[in-house]
Amino acid sequence: MTARAAKRVLIIGWDAADWVLIDRLFSAGKLANLRRLVEAGARADLNTLEPKLSPLLWTSITTGKTADKHGVLNFVEPRPEGGGLRISSSTTRKTKALWNILSQNGLSTNVVGWYASHPAEPIRGSVVSNMLQEGEPAQANSPWPLITGTVHPVERVDAIAQARQRARAFDRESLRELLPNVDEIGINDARVQTLIKLMSYARSIERAALVALSSSAPWDATMIFFDAIDTVGHHFMQFVAPKMAHVSPREQRMFGGVMDRVYEWHDAALGRLLNAAGSDTTVILLSDHGFHSDHLRPNLSDLPPERRMELESSWHRPHGVLVMSGPGVKRAGEIASPNILDVAPTALALLGLAAGEDFDGRVLAEVLTSAAPTRIASWDAVEGDAGLHPEEMRQDPFEAADALQQLVDLGYMAALPADVQGQLDLVRRESAFNLGVALMSRRKVHEAIPQFERLVAERPAEVRYALCLGNCLLSAARFRDAAASAQALLNHDANNIEAQMMRATALALAGDESAASAQLATIERSARDKPEWSLALGSMLMLCRRYDDARAHFAAAKQRDPRDPQGHISLARVELARGVFEPAAEHALDALDISQSLPDAHLLLGAALAWCGDYANARSSLEFALHFGDGQVEAHRWMALVAQLGGDAPLAAHSRERVHALLASVVERPRDAAFGPVEFAAKHGLAAI
Repeated sequence: MTARAAKRVLIIGWDAADWVLIDRLFSAGKLANLRRLVEAGARADLNTLEPKLSPLLWTSITTGKTADKHGVLNFVEPRPEGGGLRISSSTTRKTKALWNILSQNGLSTNVVGWYASHPAEPIRGSVVSNMLQEGEPAQANSPWPLITGTVHPVERVDAIAQARQRARAFDRESLRELLPNVDEIGINDARVQTLIKLMSYARSIERAALVALSSSAPWDATMIFFDAIDTVGHHFMQFVAPKMAHVSPREQRMFGGVMDRVYEWHDAALGRLLNAAGSDTTVILLSDHGFHSDHLRPNLSDLPPERRMELESSWHRPHGVLVMSGPGVKRAGEIASPNILDVAPTALALLGLAAGEDFDGRVLAEVLTSAAPTRIASWDAVEGDAGLHPEEMRQDPFEAADALQQLVDLGYMAALPADVQGQLDLVRRESAFNLGVALMSRRKVHEAIPQFERLVAERPAEVRYALCLGNCLLSAARFRDAAASAQALLNHDANNIEAQMMRATALALAGDESAASAQLATIERSARDKPEWSLALGSMLMLCRRYDDARAHFAAAKQRDPRDPQGHISLARVELARGVFEPAAEHALDALDISQSLPDAHLLLGAALAWCGDYANARSSLEFALHFGDGQVEAHRWMALVAQLGGDAPLAAHSRERVHALLASVVERPRDAAFGPVEFAAKHGLAAI
């Protein structure tokens, strides 16, 4: 352990907190405690991972690793001994969490409410698991024992049990602060009861955290997780202005202010937690993803539960919030495109500990006042007492029945089948799907393809499974296979526009322009009044070399959501294909202003700069692109040409070798777009690549 920049670190998770709503409240003079943290430290958009499901994401946050490495793949999982389901547990995690690493190094951590933390691990410090609120009795005065394994150490069980807020004892004054019209609505309204239940849990989390922070026991890190912004949002964000089509004027008047007041409650709780932690504490406040609050909100009100389950995460924006403030953090420091995977290595660095080479995240060194320790190979390989509990510990799934029902109520899960085998089959399928999406999103398509192939074989009419398989096949340059996969889905549903788009894309990439154009004509008629399809439709038009039409669709997509970098990236791509290089570079830079973690934007910037003759900066951009993954063929193609023109023969040779190696197993290669590497090489008299 090296000298540490932070005396102690307080990590607070606000599930689904979003800068769009926060900045609106800042402008109204609200959220004073969060504002002070921002003004004294640094803020940034925090990039999330796919799939945007909380157990996977919050486990990635505390491990610094993706879901395929940490092993938590769903909200629920089969009981290892068979016979039913249980909430995803701490025994499922395949790698050490941040609190285990700190415990192993003699540091004390308090953990409160973190996803997949039950049963509580016997770490140095204390744990209150995410099963804190389960089992509240129907009668307000009936005993309410904690579920076994909720609290470590056992000496804190009584204090934590007494700190819980019973939903049936939620006081009317506090409810009016959240819902001023409650007397007009009626206390027995189902939506009011839902709000009471969710905010009771939030209050229990805060109180349990204050028990830990007010203890005389010293601590080095405290990690507190609140889920209410997300859970309340799934019920009440639909009522926020502007009015959604399915919401009545009365509903908007009654419930339209709930989300603002939930944020204000969190800010007040933040102030109480900061006071308890002390002014010399370094704070990291974050969310795992954002939450749409504007015209991009999805309307899922008329969908059946199964379809709603598939689309519930469409409420989630890909950018959450990150605030870092306090000792060891630069004031007004600029954080370069942080990802949720960066939180664990950065927290370790603040406490003088190294990240592991097997972490998927990085230390956010640009905002720290001290250099991070040199990485070690893996904390999983380091022996010592890390506070892990034995694998044979099991959770009774019947004790988790309330938590399972809440997930159904929120729409995260369809109602479970009555038969046990049906339950297990459903959860296994969904967990395999989540694993496949996690692999696909990290460009591990060859590992993802077998996951989706098995799912499609089992459920050939399941749209999500077939579309993900097709996308992976496209990424693997198996265009004919992707077209066949799309056609198989169309055999079940001929009007599925996503399958039509995939088939047209695959046919165009395979060189069958006639068939692709015929399919595209059908799509254009179907998608004429659907702005959400602008990006996909523009991409297909580009493949058919209809660049002006593609540009119009990309411009519409950018106008619809200026915060989405894909609109800017797509405009950069089409301007490059049109031979308009300076605007192409400008659009790529616009995308990079939103996030630096965009290899396609770096690649397109590099290509545009190369055409402009700025080979030095083109090379720098391509190096950034390759920093995000050495398997990018197009980046290596451009690098080979730029390096050769810049006089770096060894780098040019290396890039050509990488291209040949990466394409060795590729059967089908798409033709270049206009002004691609082939044209560039020909113009400069270089060997084609």
